[in-house]
Amino acid sequence: MLFLAVTAGFLVENQREHYIEHKREKQFIISLVNDIKADTARINRIIVARTERDRKLDTLSSLMNSANPGFHTNDIYFHAVTVSRTITIRFVPNDGTMQQLKNSGAFRLIRDREVADSIAKYDVTVRTLLRQGELEETLIHDYRQGAAHLFNALVFDRMLDEDNTVSRVLKDSPSLLPYDKTDLYTWNYKLYSMKALNTAIRRDARQFLRQASDLLIKLKKEYRLE
Repeated sequence: MLFLAVTAGFLVENQREHYIEHKREKQFIISLVNDIKADTARINRIIVARTERDRKLDTLSSLMNSANPGFHTNDIYFHAVTVSRTITIRFVPNDGTMQQLKNSGAFRLIRDREVADSIAKYDVTVRTLLRQGELEETLIHDYRQGAAHLFNALVFDRMLDEDNTVSRVLKDSPSLLPYDKTDLYTWNYKLYSMKALNTAIRRDARQFLRQASDLLIKLKKEYRLE
């Protein structure tokens, strides 16, 4: 009788632990779903911003390499300063839940291996986008160094208001700095590198959206979420 009582108590406690773990698992998944939704909303806005940035990069390159760039300096200065700004294109993931899953050992709570693998692959994609963002910051730094040979920084300063917002309105047509062809060609390559990476990140962002959408469908089906 004592053995049966002990065994029954063990089974009850074991069921209780499983219930608590399953409940924690679903709580993590609900939180992760909310994070993924926030990430996809941000990525959608970034894709739009990167499409606009691509247009600005093309316009800037075309004007600077035109027969008379001095005729277009208002547009040139505006685009030259705005293409190096990253606030609208930078991806900062909502990864609080993911970090908890990885750092607290809570990944073991996810019973379905296919679901766990899909979550891990999603995290790899997020890390890839972050590394691309870091590379982009390096390219923009190089671009700004090249821009110092072409543009008068005092003009950039005049274009900023007290909130650091760029204004396109200038009362005059500011001059470019004296430069030689080597300065322009070097700057062209830096601009090209920014454009190529911008296009690559936009492509990968679209792939990320497809992956995130598939993961959301899988999580909602597996955990019966609305």
